[in-house]
Amino acid sequence: MALLSITLCSAIIAPEPKEILLWPKGAPGSEGKTGAEKVRLSDQKDIVISGVNKPSITPYLPVGKNASGVAVIVAPGGGHSELWISHEGYSPAKWLRDHGIAAFVLKYRLAKEQNSTYTVDKDELADIQRAIRLVRSRAKEWGIDTAKVGVMGFSAGGELAALAGMRFTAPDGHAADPIDRESDRPNFQALIYPGNIRRLEVTKSSPPAFLAAGYKDRPDIAEGIANLYLKYKQANIPAELHIYGNVGHGFGIRASNKGAMTEWTRQFAIWLTDMGFKK
Repeated sequence: MALLSITLCSAIIAPEPKEILLWPKGAPGSEGKTGAEKVRLSDQKDIVISGVNKPSITPYLPVGKNASGVAVIVAPGGGHSELWISHEGYSPAKWLRDHGIAAFVLKYRLAKEQNSTYTVDKDELADIQRAIRLVRSRAKEWGIDTAKVGVMGFSAGGELAALAGMRFTAPDGHAADPIDRESDRPNFQALIYPGNIRRLEVTKSSPPAFLAAGYKDRPDIAEGIANLYLKYKQANIPAELHIYGNVGHGFGIRASNKGAMTEWTRQFAIWLTDMGFKK
């Protein structure tokens, strides 16, 4: 009994994974920025972060035979002014980890918070691209297949994930930083009620896409995501679309979620299997 109690207590108090800075010596564009991050709790007890000057990833790694070799960088939303990092970051990452998928919660710089000098297309995109390359650079250590590294984003994070699937660059085999020698092209993307859909373009080199949103979301998303699906179809890029009839914006993963929307994670895992990424 004593041994069982110690084991249970160890499981309960096991520390959360530690975040890994994308640029240990400082992110390009953040020189001289020393302000501390701000953390608040929402009315629903979500952790909300702002003031990010040191972008990072926090790894949630599956263990043993459960590990599939698939990896996902998870980008929370928050209108590019905050990161709602609980239900759109940590909770999805834990679900993915528990289902054999390595997950990395991205803490990216924010272009639209007050007095920000960052931009979405330069600094935020640089953060998610660096995260993809960093994960690939440590693939052997983390048991990841470099051909199975994708992105998942929610709301503003969905826009960012989609941009990563649009604006990838060829790896630089001669880069001084070994991380920059890796590809930043995601192998797949999961766009969950992504923002600014109208600006998202699809080409014949875009990665496959899993799309999900709520019928009761605002029209630019609830209707726009259907138009985005058609762009993938017209470009002959495999895509799957789920619109849940009784939910609006920002559902993510919460204990209070009910109904069909609670199935989106399982449907995403099935899609990964259908696409050949997960056995």
